Amino acid sequence: MEAKAPSFFQSSVDRRFFLRSAVATIALPSLEAFADEKKQPESGTARNFVAIGAYLGWHQKAFYPAATGRGYEMPRTLKPIEAYRDQFTIFSGLDHRAPNGHGAWINFLSGKAPGTYSLDQQIADQVGGKSRFASIELATGVGEGAKTMSFTKQGVGLPTIMRPSVFYKQLFVSKEDRERAEYLIKSGKSSLDSVLGDAKRFQSTLPKRDREKLDEYFDSFRAVEKRMDRQLATLDEPVPETGYQLPSYDPITPNLQMEAGSIMYDLMVLALESGSTHVLSLFLDGLGQVFAIDGETLKAGYHALSHHGNDPEMIEDLVAIERAHIDCFAGFLRQLSEKKDPTGKTLLDDTVILLGTGMGDASRHSNANLPTLVAGGGFNHGQHLAIDAKKPDAPLLGDLYLTLMERMGIEQESFSNASRNLNQLFS
Repeated sequence: MEAKAPSFFQSSVDRRFFLRSAVATIALPSLEAFADEKKQPESGTARNFVAIGAYLGWHQKAFYPAATGRGYEMPRTLKPIEAYRDQFTIFSGLDHRAPNGHGAWINFLSGKAPGTYSLDQQIADQVGGKSRFASIELATGVGEGAKTMSFTKQGVGLPTIMRPSVFYKQLFVSKEDRERAEYLIKSGKSSLDSVLGDAKRFQSTLPKRDREKLDEYFDSFRAVEKRMDRQLATLDEPVPETGYQLPSYDPITPNLQMEAGSIMYDLMVLALESGSTHVLSLFLDGLGQVFAIDGETLKAGYHALSHHGNDPEMIEDLVAIERAHIDCFAGFLRQLSEKKDPTGKTLLDDTVILLGTGMGDASRHSNANLPTLVAGGGFNHGQHLAIDAKKPDAPLLGDLYLTLMERMGIEQESFSNASRNLNQLFS
């Protein structure tokens, strides 16, 4: 039976619209034709939240600028996002005053007490009900110990999706025929093919700018599917010989973490643009994977490099990995800055992005002075804000979280052991 095209006057939850077939459900982006000015968010607020956490941390000396304030020289790790320096703020000196050790990494979004109600889930419980998925938890790479950074109010750790193909199917494929949809991707066809007729009929009813926006969205959709070809083809390949013995329990090809991460970011953009979710988290795991950066195989595995003991060569290789992570992140910022809603607001301005870690210095297992970056959300960006943690009244990382929650329209008096905010420094 032919799927019915969405009606121009159809109403639905949050005025979201979908194209449906037996093998795919394609959520459409916001369009001018369906814009309801009364439902537009107030000026200065953001609707989406994304948290990105690196299990092995970020090498502080390569992440923090030497100078504070504006006009700083971009540090080595963050060079790939220099073009967006007016769209992000770097924070140094913030942490949760939590215990040291890898076991406390999960404090990243939880505050001082490990595994308690995490920032992303607190936001999801407030705004997540307005989308198909209250929140989506993702991960790339493999490791030991912590497998999640998201915890419910009851302290239950939420499992992560590690395969882009699974994330893709969760977003766009019906439960009834997931195998068929994977076949479409592997065969070079597109899930859009199954709804193409409805899409054309629907598009013909729209104003010119909406038609152009749908063309852009569908082009992005097809581009992601094409990029998944390589990922699908290599998921079950054996790990290449690199001279480093991977743990026997490693179930996937960890050296493809950057490739998987890049595709995850593409899919995250589609998830936000389509309104499928308003809350996403991406856990960058790490253990024994040996990467080849710019065609050169590094000297040791990711985890071993993080325990560099101040060896200059090991630090260089570690920074190369972290910079590769930021290079993937740069593509995410670029896409979000190019996407606009019917009011002209960019998806980046509509999205609060927190990039950080629960590990301040992996080489010493220190959880103090956590490298932190906030992008998007309509904040007044472009600075390095250095906090003197030695001062008795120094703010905590949780105070920054209170400011981020406020930008999401969530008023809260405290977060873990923090009870202020950073509004006076960051707005």
